[in-house]
Amino acid sequence: MSLFERYLTLWVALCIVVGIALGHFFPAVFHAVGSAEVAHVNLPVAVLVWLMIIPMLVKVDFAAIGKVREHWRGIGVTLFINWAVKPFSMAALGWLFIGYLFAPWLPADQIDSYIAGLILLAAAPCTAMVFVWSNLSDGEPDFTLTQVALNDSIMVFAFAPIVGLLLGLSAITVPWQTLLLSVGLYIVVPVALAQLLRVSVLSRRGQSGLQRLLARLQPASLVALLATLVLLFGFQGEQIIEQPLIIALLAVPILIQVYFNSGLAYFLNRATGEAHCVAAPSALIGASNFFELAVAAAISLFGFSSGAALATVVGVLIEVPVMLSVVKIVNASKGWYEAGPAVARRVEATKGP
Repeated sequence: MSLFERYLTLWVALCIVVGIALGHFFPAVFHAVGSAEVAHVNLPVAVLVWLMIIPMLVKVDFAAIGKVREHWRGIGVTLFINWAVKPFSMAALGWLFIGYLFAPWLPADQIDSYIAGLILLAAAPCTAMVFVWSNLSDGEPDFTLTQVALNDSIMVFAFAPIVGLLLGLSAITVPWQTLLLSVGLYIVVPVALAQLLRVSVLSRRGQSGLQRLLARLQPASLVALLATLVLLFGFQGEQIIEQPLIIALLAVPILIQVYFNSGLAYFLNRATGEAHCVAAPSALIGASNFFELAVAAAISLFGFSSGAALATVVGVLIEVPVMLSVVKIVNASKGWYEAGPAVARRVEATKGP
């Protein structure tokens, strides 16, 4: 992890301060940016999101899906967590905490929007930072690559239906035209462009050329993320100043769902006898979120100044420190994990007679 990535939370905090200050002193600029949209999709943000997402998707080798059978237990557990548990557990936590327990301290007209933002945050598994988390936990790189490629393929088809279902259950009107356009702009098109770029570079410059390209693209990706946050907080500034408690309250269900989903994935892998080098990244992929997509979709669906946009930004704020804590937990518990009966039996079986 680079120095810049390690202190991403600090940079996000600085963006909060800068965005609020700029939004206070130059409101006309932010309103002009916010009005540059087509079918409720903000064009400046779309450009920034492409700069965020495409470098991450260039890393993904979709040919890795062919290796799915090598780690079928870990793949099965992670798919179950990512697509059958996490979006629904986050929706339940959002309804419980934001819609009920914390409702007296939140603006009533934004509660549904906050819940929508939390759902968007959990509806897509992380694509890029999981490579960092996997490396820090000595994860099996082939498993991580296979899982990310498979998740990205599923996300193209599953993101919109899951979001539409859960927003419908939350009694929130789903603007399907905007949602489908967001999926096209922020998933389908970036995936296609990234893979075309990957194939082109590999054919002309090989793997070393691809690594050099990724090294050049990564800073642009992070700068685009931070620029998006400045814009978001420029619009959210007044609300945050008036009620700073909102960020802390929104963080509660996000924190709970991260630890719940990572713990569930870790225990299920142990119960099925999967190796620790697969269980660790499985837990991390199961818990982390594709926050870049969530931020973009929230802006498209509900606008810059919405509670949904703010909720997704809170996810960005706590992503790095929380995931680093999960890395520490899975590393520290390796001995306990490998003492599990199913894991021990599988190790013995691999040794042979």
